[in-house]
Amino acid sequence: MKTKQLLKYLRIDRWPTVWCPGCGNGIILKAFLEAVDQLKLKKDRVAVVSGIGCSSRATGYLDFNTMHTLHGRAIAFATGVKLARPEFKVIVMGGDGDLASIGGNHFIHACRRNIDLTVIVFNNMIYGMTGGQYSPTTPEDEYASTAPYGHIEKPFDIVKLALSAGATYVARATVYHYNLLVKYIKEAIEHRGISVVDVFSNCHTYFGRYNGMPEPYQMLEYFKNNSVTLQKAQTMSEEELSKKIVIGQFRKEDKPCYMDQYKKLQEKAQGR
Repeated sequence: MKTKQLLKYLRIDRWPTVWCPGCGNGIILKAFLEAVDQLKLKKDRVAVVSGIGCSSRATGYLDFNTMHTLHGRAIAFATGVKLARPEFKVIVMGGDGDLASIGGNHFIHACRRNIDLTVIVFNNMIYGMTGGQYSPTTPEDEYASTAPYGHIEKPFDIVKLALSAGATYVARATVYHYNLLVKYIKEAIEHRGISVVDVFSNCHTYFGRYNGMPEPYQMLEYFKNNSVTLQKAQTMSEEELSKKIVIGQFRKEDKPCYMDQYKKLQEKAQGR
């Protein structure tokens, strides 16, 4: 798709972005815009909500109904938007730190409720905006500004977290697998219920620099060489899967959506 075709979805007057050259956030942003364009969504019927962090700056560049909210509270704000305007497509964009750390409680309960939101996790495995501290998804033994001798905590697996909490659409891709990323975001937006797309993205400025991959292409090669499809992963041992990134669609099922149940509750309260 020609990039010019996507410019109508952007606030060009806010450019250039604050992102480092080569940052994976731009790839995720373009994949989202391509998905929106393919779905032919009306801009005034789309809301995009973000919290705090490098990835959360995306809402400032998007020409939809956008909200740049409090740290970890994007899903809470998005829930309010969806309840007030159920006809909107409501998308949440946030980083692994924003959504899985301070916003982790909102994340698991949105999955539990099966509320009709699309959550796109910009998972760069580190806190990029505040100085390269380790995040909930930083792999064991990797380095960060707050883990100069190696990270000793077991990381969250966003996909497993979403599945266990009850999300009805769950998928994962990396910024290297661009076409797959567009496909999953598109499917997530179309899905009725909570959708989670975990996207492994490069922060070469911090994660890459601390772990021997200071250039964007090195991190893309890392994603290429360390990703395995879900189908292949099912034939591999736990040891073989250590530190591998399993990509694919993990769940897609139809279950009662919170919005449908909430509408019935409104009708009951109104005596209809």
